[in-house]
Amino acid sequence: MKTVLVNCSPKKRFSASAYLAALQSFFLKGKKVTKNLRSKKDYTPVFEQLKDADSLVLCLPLYADGPPSHVSAFLEEAELFFLKNNLHPNLYCIANNGFIEGRQNEALMQVMENFCHRAGINWCGGVGIGGGVMLNITRIVFVIQTAIFFIQYIIGIIQTGLFLNTGLLYAFLQNAGLLLFFNSGVLFFLIRMGSAVNKCSVSGKHYTRILLPSFIFILIANIFFTLLSLFQGGLFRGWLKKK
Repeated sequence: MKTVLVNCSPKKRFSASAYLAALQSFFLKGKKVTKNLRSKKDYTPVFEQLKDADSLVLCLPLYADGPPSHVSAFLEEAELFFLKNNLHPNLYCIANNGFIEGRQNEALMQVMENFCHRAGINWCGGVGIGGGVMLNITRIVFVIQTAIFFIQYIIGIIQTGLFLNTGLLYAFLQNAGLLLFFNSGVLFFLIRMGSAVNKCSVSGKHYTRILLPSFIFILIANIFFTLLSLFQGGLFRGWLKKK
């Protein structure tokens, strides 16, 4: 069995879609191929892999209640490709958005379902995830926490000669457990969809979110996007660019 996962985010680094594609691949059996889709030059490598694929998993962000424009253009070409080559793979979708509610992805799911009907392929459902950017941040936070833990662990060995620091280990596991809890809803539905992909069966549409209280999510999101706008499109525009 062969599954092709396509990261449809236009971002080259640190995208939530790339993170979710990598996460989903852990729960898939058989041959797994991951491709990026950012422009027309990516069509051919993706189509080449789809010629003998059993399933296609599209991982993409929600843009204005639908797929990004470059994904819409790809779907038009993909429709012709599937019809011309008489291919009928199973299509699954992992959509994420910046809102806290995963159900905001419903319109995008309908687009994918309509595409499957037109292209003659099998719509098998998907997972709509709210707070996709925040989930990606938890991954980065975990990497930073892990690095800090190992640095503190090594320093502790040098200073005390003890190889087991229970207090430090407990604090790390506590923080890791909290991040795991925030991601638990997403993990549950990705495992469930992975099982459906492995069986070539219908997964259905499901919606989840980062398990963070809404008022905390909104506060963090406001701070994050304010800083982002200042450094990338506001007061500091051009200051940090390389001359």
